[in-house]
Amino acid sequence: MHARTVRGAVRSATVAAAVTASLTWAPAASAQMPEATPSATSTEAPVSDTGSVSIVKKDPAGDVLLGAAFLLLDATGQEARTGKTDAQGQLTFTDLAPGVYRLKETFSGSPLHDVVADQDVIVTPGATARLTIVDPFKATKVLLQAKDDKTGKLLPGSTVNIGTGSEILLTLTTGSQGTATGELPVTSRKTEFWVKQVQAPAGYDLYKLSKTFTAGPGAPVTVTVTNAEAATRPEPNPSNKPTHEPTGTPPTPADKPSGSGTGGSKPSPMGTSTPDAVASPTPAVGLDDDTTPKPPAGSLAHTGADATPWIAGGAGLLIAAGTVALVVTRRRTSAEPEPDDTSETS
Repeated sequence: MHARTVRGAVRSATVAAAVTASLTWAPAASAQMPEATPSATSTEAPVSDTGSVSIVKKDPAGDVLLGAAFLLLDATGQEARTGKTDAQGQLTFTDLAPGVYRLKETFSGSPLHDVVADQDVIVTPGATARLTIVDPFKATKVLLQAKDDKTGKLLPGSTVNIGTGSEILLTLTTGSQGTATGELPVTSRKTEFWVKQVQAPAGYDLYKLSKTFTAGPGAPVTVTVTNAEAATRPEPNPSNKPTHEPTGTPPTPADKPSGSGTGGSKPSPMGTSTPDAVASPTPAVGLDDDTTPKPPAGSLAHTGADATPWIAGGAGLLIAAGTVALVVTRRRTSAEPEPDDTSETS
């Protein structure tokens, strides 16, 4: 009986221990849930009420620029920060109150570069405004001259285009002194440009070829264009006479019509000359030959009075006509009966 009592006590103790363990686990699990939230929020950093501006300075070739100076102005125009870029071309302004600022570049840090225009920067709490600023190369100063190719005289009124590739960057026209100036933008430390004349000075031919030259940032360059004087045109002939010599062969004395021979001209009944159908050519006469023409054998010498036989013939015909008319008149007169001399008396 004593043994049963002991075994019963052990069982009661075991059951009591199991119930106690189950009751203590549940509160422990529920108690850990509220403790997790405070531990998570305690690791977050507090949000800053200021901002910053970070600058990286480069040139068009992508190289960073050391010593570029910047000035940051607040909304009232007062200086908020100032500084220069380091060897990596970087500059950072921190602990800036939120708002709009004005960023000014006061020095590019290089004699070959220009500063950029002013710009606005917005600063927000807990953030950094990052800017990459590229400074352009300084423009090249161009002096244009137009000259006479022989005398070197400066010529006004010459217009040229200057550019690179297919882009025209600058147009200049020489003034009364024969020169012109301008600024040519460059994009590298050595840039090749072309020059083409589009209008020649008055009285000169257009220079149709293109010239090239190389220029660097900020370096002055002189461009010279030469022109040849235009060819003068011949003045008009006031007498309206042809200025060229005849190309044909001048006629020789043998080509003139002659009053005798088979190669001359025959007189027509109307007093005009009718040329023969075929004219026999006559050899040219040399300087040593007798130039007096000789009459052909069996004919009278030609005197040049071709109309004399016709005048004599006409006079003969008139005389003959007058004689015939006189004879006819006389015959008519003799044929008429003579009147009777006696008259009748009443």
